[in-house]
Amino acid sequence: MSQTLTLTAAAAKRVAWIAEKQAKPAILRLSVEGGGCSGFQYKFDLADEISADDRVSETDGVKLVVDPVSIDLVDGSVVDFVESLGGAAFRVENPNAAAGCGCGSSFGI
Repeated sequence: MSQTLTLTAAAAKRVAWIAEKQAKPAILRLSVEGGGCSGFQYKFDLADEISADDRVSETDGVKLVVDPVSIDLVDGSVVDFVESLGGAAFRVENPNAAAGCGCGSSFGI
């Protein structure tokens, strides 16, 4: 399994902006938790550090990190930041998701 992740330039720019406002490192942690309307849900946090077993992807100096438990569920995903009339949010384009919900924050395998 390749265990690759991609953080788009738009997402990297937003993470950098948020991290600067909060005086934190530009490290976005993506994890997967049970729940949501489709079985699993994505969780985003700014991380203070990278664990030795995290998978790391970097775009424009911003790091996207995923723990070893979550990586199997999001392998090959692209994390983007989108703004629309409905609001602004980080979105995960997950090739492993067999089902999703309208809000885009949960998925099923």
